Amino acid sequence: MPLDHVKISTVAGMDRIDVVNGVVGAVLGMLFAVLFQQPLQDAWYRVRRRSTSAIRNMGRREESGPAWRAFSLGPLQTSALIVEGDGESPIPPETVHVSVLDGEVELPSDMVGWRDEITEESERLRTEGRTPLWNGPRYAVESLDISRTALEETPEVHLRLRPTDYYTFLAAQQLDRRLPDGTTPRSRYLDPDQPLKAPAFLQCSFAVNVAVVTVDDMLVISQRSDRVRMAPGVWNSSVNEGLSRHIDSSGRSAPDLYAVARRGMREELSLEPHEYSLDLLAFVLDVDRRHWSGHFYARLKELRSEDLQARMSRGVADRWEHQTIDYVPFRPATVVRYLLREDRIHRWAPLAPALFHLSLVHVYGRTLVERTEAQILRRV
Repeated sequence: MPLDHVKISTVAGMDRIDVVNGVVGAVLGMLFAVLFQQPLQDAWYRVRRRSTSAIRNMGRREESGPAWRAFSLGPLQTSALIVEGDGESPIPPETVHVSVLDGEVELPSDMVGWRDEITEESERLRTEGRTPLWNGPRYAVESLDISRTALEETPEVHLRLRPTDYYTFLAAQQLDRRLPDGTTPRSRYLDPDQPLKAPAFLQCSFAVNVAVVTVDDMLVISQRSDRVRMAPGVWNSSVNEGLSRHIDSSGRSAPDLYAVARRGMREELSLEPHEYSLDLLAFVLDVDRRHWSGHFYARLKELRSEDLQARMSRGVADRWEHQTIDYVPFRPATVVRYLLREDRIHRWAPLAPALFHLSLVHVYGRTLVERTEAQILRRV
């Protein structure tokens, strides 16, 4: 055989070996990447995270903080203290006990004049032919106590109320007004380290707030009218309804919080009880204004967002309370981004963001919701 032919055959054979080696190497490389690349990346990420955490913790000292903290979401800070409820497990209606105590709330002697001023203002408005201040019968919160049932350890709620009226509420809302001795109702009667303790005359407000979601998964968010006296123009829950002694108590019976929520659904959104499900998620306190709330989640059974809009176009009992209604896709990322919008973040009613967070947790679970919130906050 000629030498050149031997060389050509040898080169061709080596080329085939190189091709085979290349293919084998590529296959092994892909196999290695599939089997080991992600675990190695995860291990490297954990090492970097621990190293970063260790560096940050160098030189840190022991810290302490209050056990009770108001709801916050990154830059969104509120005064809403979630007293009971985590969103995942609704509070059973049979474990909520409401009682009404005898004796109306009385203002301290040096605050009685503030209520008289409100009465005089209302009379002046009436004399001028303008709308006077409505003085409806309300309830003040004497106390709200939480315990647990013996076996299931479900929450047992005892809400004790006292009679009051709207003028007393307006007078007591002047928490930072100076008293004759130079103190204020806030500094004299409230202890920031004990947020659940306050005299009843400073807690003349208990309302239900409802997050309403349509059958096509749209969250209803309302903007309060500029005509309302308290918190005009802020963005709020789908439904907000205060307890009324005249409407919500028949005779001397205590009000039913579910019935109050259903009344709000009917008066503000024209919805009837058979059209939705209703769950009580939490009891929440606005520690700044001393407003109590029962936070509810309502899911419409058949009505879509456009159906609800059409329903409301045909008449709503309390239309004047809202000036705008937004419909937001009820998904964790969408709702959280909406809460943090530049034109919303500083215009929320204090109790609303906690309500929407708890409603998301109720539907999607705490793990998913908090993971989504953390991802969005990292980009803020």
